[in-house]
Amino acid sequence: MHDKQNTEPDHTAIRVALWRALHAQIDSPPHVLDDEVGLRLIDPDDDWRQRPDMDPKFSSGFRASIVARARFTEDLVTEQVDNDVTQYVILGAGLDTFAQRRPEIASRIRVFEVDQPSTQAWKRQRLIDLGFGIPDWLHLVPVDFEAGWSWWEQLKDAGFDASRPAVVVSTGVTQYLTNDAITATLRQVAKLAPGSTLAMTFLLPFELAEPEERSKVDTAGKGARASGTPFISFFTPREMLELAREAGFQEVRHVSSSDLNQRYFTGRPDGLCLPSGEEFLVTTT
Repeated sequence: MHDKQNTEPDHTAIRVALWRALHAQIDSPPHVLDDEVGLRLIDPDDDWRQRPDMDPKFSSGFRASIVARARFTEDLVTEQVDNDVTQYVILGAGLDTFAQRRPEIASRIRVFEVDQPSTQAWKRQRLIDLGFGIPDWLHLVPVDFEAGWSWWEQLKDAGFDASRPAVVVSTGVTQYLTNDAITATLRQVAKLAPGSTLAMTFLLPFELAEPEERSKVDTAGKGARASGTPFISFFTPREMLELAREAGFQEVRHVSSSDLNQRYFTGRPDGLCLPSGEEFLVTTT
């Protein structure tokens, strides 16, 4: 693996990027998302597919979830760009590669990737090393959440224009945050210019997951605890919609895993599908 030189993305960001690459390598076409850029960024050892979390059977639901949420948000951004929205904010961006894979869309807007300083420093250097560079429309915004930095203030300092509508995306993040932190994020985004959209994932309570998926959810939860980032927040769709309404959003809707399955996985020859457990909240100011 590439020498990280004392900075590195967290283990979750690496795993997500590898699952996206695994989908492109082993699942049948058509691929929900074609993304091996993250694999190039990580430059793992040749035996990376032998990792226990890359086992094709074990990881099938996880990689389906990862590529589905990425595809859904990218479809949403493309739709909003056609509606003259010119700003895209990714909270907890990790090793997101939209800017590198879809420059024909990304170059028409300003993309703000928000994440921990170590991840941002590592990613910036790898993008330069690989020849992607950092175009003037891509902004890597470092925010030290543990030190109490405000992502909103850092975003404004990076050139975000609060007077213009934006798409804000937060996927795979809420389960690590307290209810108060989630509420604060919702209230902040609800203040954005009219026409702004938020797409945020949330985890269903354990007992609402399909019985056959509960062992995998439990395994994921144990892994998160072992990594020092336990899952602490779960919501029913009704609870998440109510939080969004109370935060001040004009329109709120729930996009379920069943909705995403119908949209992206219908008729697949390999039977790959999205498990229950992770859902979307989509709101508009």
